[in-house]
Amino acid sequence: MKPTLVIMAAGMGSRFGGMKQMAAVDGAGQVICEYSIFDAARAGFEEVVVIIKPEMETDFEERIGHKVRQRLRLRYAFQTMDMLPPGYSIPPGREKPWGTAHAVLCAKDHIAGDFAVINADDFYGYSAYQTLFHFLCDTTKKDEHAMVAYLLKNTVTENGSVARGVCEVDGRGLLRKVTERLRIEKRADGIAFTEDGGASYTPLAPDTTVSMNFFGYRHSFLSDLEKGFADFLQNDVPHNPLKAEALLPRMTDTMIGAGKMRMRVLQSADSWHGVTYREDLPAMQAAIEGMRESGKYPLTLF
Repeated sequence: MKPTLVIMAAGMGSRFGGMKQMAAVDGAGQVICEYSIFDAARAGFEEVVVIIKPEMETDFEERIGHKVRQRLRLRYAFQTMDMLPPGYSIPPGREKPWGTAHAVLCAKDHIAGDFAVINADDFYGYSAYQTLFHFLCDTTKKDEHAMVAYLLKNTVTENGSVARGVCEVDGRGLLRKVTERLRIEKRADGIAFTEDGGASYTPLAPDTTVSMNFFGYRHSFLSDLEKGFADFLQNDVPHNPLKAEALLPRMTDTMIGAGKMRMRVLQSADSWHGVTYREDLPAMQAAIEGMRESGKYPLTLF
């Protein structure tokens, strides 16, 4: 069975100021997600599961879905706040989604085998999909999961802060630890993160390895993720009922620390591009246009 591509597209896009998943990045009106699916298809993926909010289905299908179906199998999984294990409920006043770990769990019933996970608003590049697809198809590495890593200096924005999983990699190329830094900024004296609202900053080296939520998981991970999410609801949410999030990098780090997971760190030869803020969109559009002019992408993807 070939691996499935899972796309997390239910994010609210609050910093962007709207549904950034639907923002056109080229003159043909195509969005980042279409480029991701195009790259994944030519890398070998044949099935895509897109995680969206139920109210997004009609728009997504009209703009993207009907075109993608000409080349790949496409299914939708819906992420809603009330999709919780028995015995749990939404805390009063909570509006924030539960996070990327919850998003993947919402797609669990649509995933039959090993799978890759990406953000809908990140452009990873063809070689990243090719590298991860080959890894997931390698029967000699069935005891390992994987992530595609990028350099921090290539993943920050000029227009505000970003959240990144800062990675420690051992000499064998395995992920030792990933620490989620929720506010990393490009400053006059370099890149740094803050954990106290900007009162103080800790510098980060530009070549620091970071996670961009491009993971390759074996199917067995879903069972561990279910247990981890239940632990999150039991232990974390009571302390921060309105804001606590179950994030994939954090869940992965916990499992690595507990000896339940081995994750191989893969490097991509392509550049990463993303849209966190609306002000990031022109740079993303210019990058896409440059790649189209150089022949890397056709004018119409599907």
